[in-house]
Amino acid sequence: MEDEVVLEVQHLCVSYGPIQALRNVSFHVNKGEIVALLGANGAGKTTLLKAISGLLKPTDGKVLYKQEDITGVEAEKIVTKHIVHVPEHRQIFSTLSVRDNLYLGAYHHFRKTKKQRIEDKLKTIYRLFPILEERKHQLGGTLSGGQQQMLAIARGVMAEPDILLLDEPTLGLAPIVAKEVLELVLELRTEFGTTVLLIEQNVVSSLQIANRGYVISHGEIVKTGSAVDLLHDKEIKEAYLGHSVS
Repeated sequence: MEDEVVLEVQHLCVSYGPIQALRNVSFHVNKGEIVALLGANGAGKTTLLKAISGLLKPTDGKVLYKQEDITGVEAEKIVTKHIVHVPEHRQIFSTLSVRDNLYLGAYHHFRKTKKQRIEDKLKTIYRLFPILEERKHQLGGTLSGGQQQMLAIARGVMAEPDILLLDEPTLGLAPIVAKEVLELVLELRTEFGTTVLLIEQNVVSSLQIANRGYVISHGEIVKTGSAVDLLHDKEIKEAYLGHSVS
């Protein structure tokens, strides 16, 4: 049985005025996979996620979700299709409580979902992220950096994603907290079968939980392979791990 392709990007191009940020980018993500998107700062990783989630309009190419063309569809409609983007820098609602932040993650479903289902989802979130239950009445802005990142991911999970787009979830976190966050990402796939497209600064850690990876440089995909193969790739080691390989 062939793998089911959840997300497919075909020859995608995105420009900021005269500057072309993405050039002819093509890749796919299968159902249940964690796929790592690797590259240096400014390579085009965040731009790619924004184009998928409707925050930027491509100048050419296509984005297909379960074979449906969603190229250029507005972000508020994208999320109703269960494509959920957790942006870098967390972007939680700092003046709202942890619980209210989580409820907002499910706001697209409130009108068509029974409240009990949302409450059941909240219980699951609290089981996966027990610190959020402990702090559920605390304002989001008063949480630690790691707790805010967990809240941002948990809020995304409340939207019941079929695919979760994670942009630098461990940025600025202490190594032990970063490890915990990535372990939770892996648990989300195990618990819910959530498909994940992951941008992560820590190449080793991201490839350790990923199935496959793509390397993007100057707006183009330059390498792809299984996570294991990329971990042992000479060019990857030299470019991103600081290893000189003879």
